[in-house]
Amino acid sequence: MATEQSVMAVIRAARPTFRNPHDKVAFAVHAAFLASGFVLHATGPAASTDDALSSSSTDEVGIDHWNEFEDCYAFVYSKPEKSSKKVLVKCLVMNNKLLIDAFRDGDNEPLHLELSVEDYIVEDGGTNYNTQFKNLGKLVGELNKAILTKYTGSPTSNSSTQTSRSEKGGLNDQPNVERQPDYPYQPAGSFPSGYVVPPIPGIGGSDLFPGPGAGVYPTRGEPGAGGSMLVGPNDPRFFGGMGGDPRLPGGLPGVPPGARFDPYGPPDVPGFEPGRFIRNPRRPGGGGRPHPDLPHFGGDSDFI
Repeated sequence: MATEQSVMAVIRAARPTFRNPHDKVAFAVHAAFLASGFVLHATGPAASTDDALSSSSTDEVGIDHWNEFEDCYAFVYSKPEKSSKKVLVKCLVMNNKLLIDAFRDGDNEPLHLELSVEDYIVEDGGTNYNTQFKNLGKLVGELNKAILTKYTGSPTSNSSTQTSRSEKGGLNDQPNVERQPDYPYQPAGSFPSGYVVPPIPGIGGSDLFPGPGAGVYPTRGEPGAGGSMLVGPNDPRFFGGMGGDPRLPGGLPGVPPGARFDPYGPPDVPGFEPGRFIRNPRRPGGGGRPHPDLPHFGGDSDFI
């Protein structure tokens, strides 16, 4: 796989002559292919013919005439240890960009990459090749990701970094790390070693896990008393609270202070007076049924 150092080494060994910034980026692309183990078979006019890919010639050539055209570059490579199929690479100048297309003999679609020349070239960088380029590592990384890895099968540097991190291990990779439950409460009692007791949701738990979710004990009772944060008129908190601890004392029986129906019905229409929308006190051991003459909207969430 090409690296910034290997690409710069190829450029220094070839000692090319550059006419403009596009020449520099195009030659860096060529150097990345050579650094990845490809062999150059044609360049310039010879690589632009119709039979450039189908030619049976496997001779290696130099870089003569590689930048003979004004607005495009062409190279033909092969990677002998992988296959005998040739790869045609063309670079087209488009304003301040270099459009790169790579096509391997026998493939259906080419690979494409666009590079902004100004991101990688230093104006008046001097005569040393390393001072004429900037962000060369990024350029090589883009080539590796978009084209070279598709033809060589080698992982990118990012993949290698992720692999090394995975080998070092993290919190999610350690099988002995016990994940804390979402609900800290566990039923009392002694259980065999390794036995996991599902958590019991508290107030609001059934809104997080409607149904409830898998691995959670089902709730019992009426809505509002079984874990929902939607509180209805029959909620036990309005009849002495939960566990004998009153939460909302005062007010009409079964109605918390300040509760109202929203919206009210039409004004002055019989049957919609606000005072009629109350519940009788909960019967001992019963379900607190409303009086049959009082309007009922069929749910425990009528109060807001």
